[in-house]
Amino acid sequence: MKTIRLWDLPTRLFHWLLVAAVVGAVATVKLGTGWMAWHERFGLAVIGLLSFRLVWGLVGSTYARFGQFVAGPGAIVRYLQGQWQGAGHNPLGAWSVLLLLGLFGFQAVTGLFANDEIAFNGPLYPLVSSGWSDTLSSWHRLTEWGLYAVVALHVLAVMFYIQVRKDNLVKPMVTGRKPVQNPELRDASGGGWLAFAIALAIAVAVVWAASGGLIPPPPPQNLGW
Repeated sequence: MKTIRLWDLPTRLFHWLLVAAVVGAVATVKLGTGWMAWHERFGLAVIGLLSFRLVWGLVGSTYARFGQFVAGPGAIVRYLQGQWQGAGHNPLGAWSVLLLLGLFGFQAVTGLFANDEIAFNGPLYPLVSSGWSDTLSSWHRLTEWGLYAVVALHVLAVMFYIQVRKDNLVKPMVTGRKPVQNPELRDASGGGWLAFAIALAIAVAVVWAASGGLIPPPPPQNLGW
């Protein structure tokens, strides 16, 4: 056994900040109309985090890159046969990660155009018709239940690995380090400050656009003076 540097700090921060943002979004929407402004803020935080992760999946450190852990059906079969000896996301878990990212992204994007049929409209509501906003609002509400199911499966899978396979998946996401048996595995490399700055700048730009930054302000009202 040896210990390698597995998850870099940006990946770990993304993971736990996404958990916090999603919990905040769910809590505020359940609290009612008076909390919808905070629900929007948490939704924008989710969009920013997902945007960062997509870029980081291209320019981040070794085990954070999509090209390193996203594999085809053959790799999944070999993993189920016990022939996988990698680190980070296993081939089956990689697809569950992509599913989670996709569902969270769909939920957050539809929320930008949604309305609550009372007093709240998403920041990009002016860009679509009222009919489309109602449709996206219904998709936004329906996807919530799918997310609950996928998150529950994710948590159960983590518990299975901890209790049955004796493989603690949570600790490396806190410390960044993980014991491995394969002597060929190396510490994560890459994903330096320049890559981090690029990913962060793109995430900030996406949040600005998602919050309505590209929508021109309404013309001034003519009060007849």
